Amino acid sequence: MAKPTPLSGFPEWLPAQKILEQQVLDTLRRHFELYGFAPIETRSVEPLSVLLAKGDDKELYVLRRLHDEDPAAPAEFGLHFDLTVPFARYVQQFRGQLEFPFKRYQIQKSWRGERAQEGRYREFYQADLDVIHEGELPLAYDAEFARLLARIMAALPIPPVVVRVNNRKILTGFYRALGVSDSAGTLRTVDKLGKIGPEAVSRLLQDELGLSAEDAGRCLALGQIRSADASFADEVRAFGLSHPLLDEGLRELETVMCACRDLPEGSVMADLSVARGLDYYTGTVYE
Repeated sequence: MAKPTPLSGFPEWLPAQKILEQQVLDTLRRHFELYGFAPIETRSVEPLSVLLAKGDDKELYVLRRLHDEDPAAPAEFGLHFDLTVPFARYVQQFRGQLEFPFKRYQIQKSWRGERAQEGRYREFYQADLDVIHEGELPLAYDAEFARLLARIMAALPIPPVVVRVNNRKILTGFYRALGVSDSAGTLRTVDKLGKIGPEAVSRLLQDELGLSAEDAGRCLALGQIRSADASFADEVRAFGLSHPLLDEGLRELETVMCACRDLPEGSVMADLSVARGLDYYTGTVYE
């Protein structure tokens, strides 16, 4: 019998590794519940119409019966690639049985058919937190997330971690104030800053999105602003640009950073390079 070979991107743990994983997950559950989040579990499978509305069809694992009567028929279902999209469907389906604002945590596996690499698997656990409300959601929850993430990272047996926080309204409002026509495309390009560097991002902004060299430089300068307090807002306002969305985003991020003042220095950082790529991110974002 041939020796079994590993499947790339689908990890299997030895007992010592699994014990460590369970300790990490137990730490997460304990902190989530101390902050009042309730556990839920959603199904692993969603209709492709739901998944494709927010995902890339290249990363989806579709399901097909091996002995389907019509093998040529298109697949109708796929494995979820994250927990946010299924959660949106879950809330819509069970909204009559939920109390709002609804605070949930969810720890489940997800699957992405992307190229496996170190630290990035095709099958992996995700640990999600959400607060959802039928009306306007108080900004205090955004600050609560930053505080909770910082406390969880400090409780894990790992080196110090910095929670980087931004607000997408700042980026979108800044680009609109510059007169950029494709603010979403500009945001996705600047989000590559940490991967390809400022020179490559500048070239993309000019060659693919039509920005002038001056405006591309301003976008890069914005993405390089970082502060451990609310002083980032003064640096942004120093550009002399104004837009209602930009002003709103600055106020919101100032509120979050001020609410984290009592945490250990450097554990939460305002970082205006953080963008997050998916369209359902609209306000405060974290890494």
